[in-house]
Amino acid sequence: MEQRLLGGTGLAVSRLALGTWTWGQETDVEDAAGQLKAFLAAGGTLVDTADVYAGGNSERVLGRVLREIPRDEVVIATKASGRLAETGREFDASRRHLLFALDASLRRLGLDHVDLWQLHAWDSSTPIQESLAAMDTAVASGRTQYIGISNYSGWQTATAATWQRAWPTRTPLASTQVEYSLLARGVEAEILPAAAASSLGVLCWSPLGRGVLTGKYTDGIPPDSRAASPRRSGFVRPYLGDRHRGVVDAVSAAAAELGVVPAAVALAWVRDRPGVTAPVVGARTLDQLQVTLTAERVTLSAEIRAALDEASA
Repeated sequence: MEQRLLGGTGLAVSRLALGTWTWGQETDVEDAAGQLKAFLAAGGTLVDTADVYAGGNSERVLGRVLREIPRDEVVIATKASGRLAETGREFDASRRHLLFALDASLRRLGLDHVDLWQLHAWDSSTPIQESLAAMDTAVASGRTQYIGISNYSGWQTATAATWQRAWPTRTPLASTQVEYSLLARGVEAEILPAAAASSLGVLCWSPLGRGVLTGKYTDGIPPDSRAASPRRSGFVRPYLGDRHRGVVDAVSAAAAELGVVPAAVALAWVRDRPGVTAPVVGARTLDQLQVTLTAERVTLSAEIRAALDEASA
């Protein structure tokens, strides 16, 4: 698998990242181990998790699986989410909470450091300079090697990146993680330009349009799908409307022309967009992951890219 530098850093990561959102909830340790081994065998290196995934169990499962993997073969990224709904505060990016959350993540992962530590969301109650100073502390203490942000708007991205670069002694942000797919192209207006101007690598969550671009919902909602789940349906259903069907049809047509699955086309489109470092793909099972890994063999022609661009504009 091709390796790419993460933003303006010298850190090389695979151009496809393995997401672990389902680990510890829909994916058990055995399946997770199989996924990671298959991902590494395909040349993948970047694995992404977060402290809130499955209530922390995603990090715990990843930590157990990592015991069998040489540490230098994998690039571990996690996020400090700071969800405090029980207190009426959705996010907490204060210095106290962030450093506490990082230590908790390291305990669950069984590691002394992560490679990339990301702020999961903007916290309007905490000055950004306080949050970034906490990230500097994490780097200086050796608990993380690189830092990034996630789900920031365009102006928030520019503010954080500019503030961090204002002092030469600070560690510049390496990346931003945002939703980006053929069904979610809003980031192209301001977020991607802000990332490019600040030399941030772009990691893309839900590059398969929350599963819709696989084509699984073309003939209805499968009973074992997320859209059929009372807890997950709200995540998928926004992309099941009539205006999204034309995009899915265009992806399916391109896949038929190339002799591959629709997921491979959708992933290849995101992977090769300007500024993108890696799409983050998750799978509940090893079989699902094996299907998505076929995207590595897919290169879209200029004609196919233009057709997909037009269908999803």
